[in-house]
Amino acid sequence: MSDCRLYLISPPSIDLESFKTDMSAALDGGDVACFQLRLKPASDEEILAAAKALMPIAHAHDVAFLINDRPDLAKQAGADGVHIGQEDAKYKEARKLLGPDAIVGVTCHNSKHLAMVAGEDGADYVAFGAFFDTATKEASTRAEPDLLTWWTELFEVPCVAIGGVTVENCDALIAAGADFLAVSSGVWNYEGGPRAAVEAFNQKLKEQRSI
Repeated sequence: MSDCRLYLISPPSIDLESFKTDMSAALDGGDVACFQLRLKPASDEEILAAAKALMPIAHAHDVAFLINDRPDLAKQAGADGVHIGQEDAKYKEARKLLGPDAIVGVTCHNSKHLAMVAGEDGADYVAFGAFFDTATKEASTRAEPDLLTWWTELFEVPCVAIGGVTVENCDALIAAGADFLAVSSGVWNYEGGPRAAVEAFNQKLKEQRSI
């Protein structure tokens, strides 16, 4: 089993100037594999402006920068890739637009079938969830940790656990085999601040590796 890592997702709305500070603090807190810009609702101009301001912060910390839903904006912004849902752009369209080296991840809810299709198509990761109640978005499906175990035992494509993940509840997801923990409010709304949240998550990940 590969080491699980942190995958940060932006809040659905941000004040760009103050969020630059929060994002820098979070990434200073420890290892983060990926950051996804997920602004809802926002204009194309607002998303591109946010990407222009935030992508250098991610890259300075060696963190991949993805844009949610919109492969066209990911290409325009020069992002490292895109995360697409089942109702968004199709995987093959996103791959054709962004090229073979881009990261393209796919939401698969709690569906083994959707995950297998995404994996066969060539997705760089599949995302399962929601595992817990989440205030960031209304989750239409609920996934159980054993889905992560099933996936990691059969397939090499990495899996992301998403939906209400916090420092307090992440142990079961790590133990089940998640390659990445996708976290939004569990970092940005953490009582001690985003840097302390990333530190705490990384401590949890370190503890699980030693078990």
